[in-house]
Amino acid sequence: MLKIWAKKLFYITLAIVILAVCVNMFLGPHNIAAGGLTGLAIILEEWLGLSRSMIILIGNGLLLIVTFIFLGREVFINTVIGALMLPLIIQVIPQYTLINDTMLSMMVGSAIFGVAVSILYLNNASSGGTAIPPLIFKKHFNLSTSIGLFLTDGVVVLLSLWVFDVDKFFYAIASIFITSAAMNYIENGTNKKKMVYIISDVYEDIAKDIMEGIGRGVTIIPATGAFEKKEKPMLMVTMDTRNYQKLLTIVDERDKEAFMITDTVSDVHGRGFTYESGSV
Repeated sequence: MLKIWAKKLFYITLAIVILAVCVNMFLGPHNIAAGGLTGLAIILEEWLGLSRSMIILIGNGLLLIVTFIFLGREVFINTVIGALMLPLIIQVIPQYTLINDTMLSMMVGSAIFGVAVSILYLNNASSGGTAIPPLIFKKHFNLSTSIGLFLTDGVVVLLSLWVFDVDKFFYAIASIFITSAAMNYIENGTNKKKMVYIISDVYEDIAKDIMEGIGRGVTIIPATGAFEKKEKPMLMVTMDTRNYQKLLTIVDERDKEAFMITDTVSDVHGRGFTYESGSV
């Protein structure tokens, strides 16, 4: 248990440091309030002259109550760590313009920001702020955290129009899109597989070559053509994308006229994928 908590604390700390760097060195120096409590802090710092870290600390304190009510004790404990750590690290890390070009700084900072938030979510934690509502939306409404973050951040971005110019407003909108895309890729794109359906008269030979040559199991599905009303077996196989070209070679060598349908799936669970075993 101690080892698990130590590992989780490491990832939470890493993500918080990355977030702080993004705010103080990529987004903040260019007045890009790309949503979240950090974006709100950038707005209020410019508008009212308040301390960026103090705004985050007060805001997180209020939202921790919401976390305990809607997300439970475990997420609350994990969020407490991030919520208290973020304003401290924000205060420690210097506010420095790392990239002078606003567009480039926005793009790099937003992508890295999305990675950091995803690390927190994958560890069932957050940095507090408007990162909390997406967790609530996901738990109670089954809404993707990337979409939830987009909606909550949109409110903060609208507020930036009161303080900054229109250019900064659109930079903030672009930043949200990039952050959401980065989060979506990490949550759904790192485990993409190929699912292939194959119809051929030599389906048995193709199935054998797939199992022996690629090491993946094959499912035989009865299929009936609507025109000829003739039943013909169809193969279904799921594999890593790196093996797809090898599959094409196998099918082409056995039957150049074989009919194939290929789809990309974002996640696969079960024997042979989420844990080691033999053929599926």
